Amino acid sequence: MLRMSQIWNILKGRENDKITQRNRQLAEFQRLREVRAAAQLKNLEDFLRMNHVSLRDSISYSTGMIYRNLGKSGLRVSCLGLGKCKELMTLAYENGINLFDTAEVYNAGKRSSLVITTKIFWGGKYVYIVCLSLFLSLCLRASLGRLQLEYIDVVFANRPDPSTPIEGRSFLYDSKLHYDNFIWAVLVETVRAMTHVINQGMAMYWGTSRWTSMEIMEAYSVARQFNQIPPICEQAEYHMFQREKVEVQLPELFHKIGIGAMTWSPLACGIISGKYTSEIPAYSRASLKGYHWMKDKILSEEGHRQQVKLKELQAVAERLGCTLPQLAIAWCLRSERVNSVLLGASKTEQLMENIRAIQVLPKLSLSIVSEVNGILGNKPYSKKDFKS
Repeated sequence: MLRMSQIWNILKGRENDKITQRNRQLAEFQRLREVRAAAQLKNLEDFLRMNHVSLRDSISYSTGMIYRNLGKSGLRVSCLGLGKCKELMTLAYENGINLFDTAEVYNAGKRSSLVITTKIFWGGKYVYIVCLSLFLSLCLRASLGRLQLEYIDVVFANRPDPSTPIEGRSFLYDSKLHYDNFIWAVLVETVRAMTHVINQGMAMYWGTSRWTSMEIMEAYSVARQFNQIPPICEQAEYHMFQREKVEVQLPELFHKIGIGAMTWSPLACGIISGKYTSEIPAYSRASLKGYHWMKDKILSEEGHRQQVKLKELQAVAERLGCTLPQLAIAWCLRSERVNSVLLGASKTEQLMENIRAIQVLPKLSLSIVSEVNGILGNKPYSKKDFKS
């Protein structure tokens, strides 16, 4: 006679078998969906190619998506890009977005109409590397393996790091070494490493992320001096409360050396969403563990002033028939010098709301932009403005 424990184990085993079988069925169903989607996409591209129409043009016509060159390169990217959330990639693509930042997904082997970027950060406080080119190659190969890609369109160097070696030699920071010479040495090795991975066919272009305008300019000078490949783009934070770098410094770099601007955080980590006008809601980002800095920022005196401005901007958005986030994203897109704005949407509804910001863009007349600038009161001015 079977004991209760034995009966329980048998029943539990049967239940586990059912769960395993169900998971296999779901996985097979998902695979068939992906195969079908890939076949539909191929049929569509074949049809459009036979009729001399590009897929990008057809998507642009149906969704209103705008495409811009990334800096002065020949790489065409959608003015809105998607970062972080791989679950929304298909929906974003169907609505005209072709730029995906560090996306850990791949569309059934298709690359003809996608632009994939990734970031690499090396080093640490006490880390040194024998050869940055080798280290970068290993990191990028690992990234390509995860993405199931043969190459990346743009690889970004995420912050220049003082622990990077010079000329392939082991190198540690020496306090006696002049700081400017040291940074220049770091830039030399970084430019050579990026040129190496591009020449190896692992990337088409390289860019910078969170670099100062001086560091970008010096990297360009290093590339020209040593016959290497210069960066084409800088990734920078840009929103209504953070303007100086994107509106003044990067346009000057664009005119001088062709550097483009790919911006992120158009809603300032959700502060410009309007959800914090009266309080910090439960389960919002500012209420989560690890986001005390954001909560302190919202509750600060400057944070309160920003919330007052957002209430006024909410009234402008209502007059335009859009939401505050849509106004904020369209405001970021108003300059063609901003090649693409990366969205951080994590839900379907949020992504679709953000994409509809393109429809708000034509409504941003000179008078509306002037009104928004008057509310914000933080428009930066360049030397050219003072001369005029």
